[in-house]
Amino acid sequence: MSSKLEQLQALLAPVVVALGYECWGIEFSAQGRHSMLRIYIDKEGGVLVDDCAIVSRQVSGILDVEDPIAAEYTLEVSSPGMERPLFTIEQFAKYAGDQVKIRLRSPFEGRRNFQGLLRGVEEQDVVVQVDDHEFLLPIDMIDKANIIPSFD
Repeated sequence: MSSKLEQLQALLAPVVVALGYECWGIEFSAQGRHSMLRIYIDKEGGVLVDDCAIVSRQVSGILDVEDPIAAEYTLEVSSPGMERPLFTIEQFAKYAGDQVKIRLRSPFEGRRNFQGLLRGVEEQDVVVQVDDHEFLLPIDMIDKANIIPSFD
């Protein structure tokens, strides 16, 4: 995790929790005037638009005062949704048994993209079964991971 992301997590996660929500994860992509700060919130029973607005207002106030991002950016607050992103080892463990899509920061065994069955976790590794091969992917190598929704 980049130091900017860690800084934002430390600043904003307690605010989200104080408002009664779970801070599911934070993404920050710096691209000049098109930078994006995305905060995923969750709660029992699901997240409504009003919940996102409440968190957005509170977080905007904190960001205006603390000013941790020098450039222009867009703030987006949303629920994790059906293609739920996974950020922590605990989240990967919770969704064991689901289909998952993972992109790594750098190639592992010759590839960066893995799609398959999330088998669980072993210490700091995420275990993914792709076809009949099992991969242990170090969590700190994961750039992006999402649940693939199933519609049975």
